[in-house]
Amino acid sequence: MFGFLRVGALGFLLLSVVYLLAAFYMRMATRARLEREWDAGGQPGTRDAYVEEGMQVYYRSTRRKLLVGIYVVPFLIVVTMVYVTNFM
Repeated sequence: MFGFLRVGALGFLLLSVVYLLAAFYMRMATRARLEREWDAGGQPGTRDAYVEEGMQVYYRSTRRKLLVGIYVVPFLIVVTMVYVTNFM
């Protein structure tokens, strides 16, 4: 039982590191894309205001998808594998 908890804690720690790295990368990529869009022209307002408005849209839309993709999907895969191994 303690071995299972240890592996679970290690898995959660590794998934947390992956989540932080993915969140950082996606945030920087989104900011760079917004800056390129503003530099290309045709965007109203100042560059900083345009980028901050775009980042607010990013924070509302992508965070949940990232969380589901990194924490929930691997958990469901492991649970499915344990079920199939033990009960089928």
